[in-house]
Amino acid sequence: MARQSNLILVGFMGTGKTVVGQAAARTLGFTYVDTDDLIEQRAGKVIARIFAEDGEPHFRDLETDAIRSLASLDRHVVATGGGCVQRDENWQAMRQAGLVVCLAARPEVIYDRTRGETHRPLLQTPEPLARIRELLARRAPFYARADHTIDTSELTVDQVVACLLDLWNA
Repeated sequence: MARQSNLILVGFMGTGKTVVGQAAARTLGFTYVDTDDLIEQRAGKVIARIFAEDGEPHFRDLETDAIRSLASLDRHVVATGGGCVQRDENWQAMRQAGLVVCLAARPEVIYDRTRGETHRPLLQTPEPLARIRELLARRAPFYARADHTIDTSELTVDQVVACLLDLWNA
């Protein structure tokens, strides 16, 4: 694999993509970008509202557009949405844009990290832990396509960043 120009983080919600991505960008001297932020800026509304008003399929189309825009970036750390891995065209764009690393965590850890957050439309259910397990099981084959995976369940942000730097420099 040729030296990549960007570090792309994939993984389920609550695995640390945002906080780790921001810290890794600072450490590398890169710019941080979150595809969810791009989507909200372009749509003019928050993701929960996009889901409610336009539906998940429309959100996924907006997500694919945001991921395609990664091709023009250089020296960025990119945090993607947890479900973006389900589309082949997203994988093609991410692989062309950089090194893809999956951040993972146990379902119970994800539940603890996301408990009470109202901005996560897929977890607005009476049984969020069961929903987390269901979505993780469905997405597992897609997350497995990443170049590398780091389980963040027992690691600090600094430890995850150190792992990312080791992968980046390898």
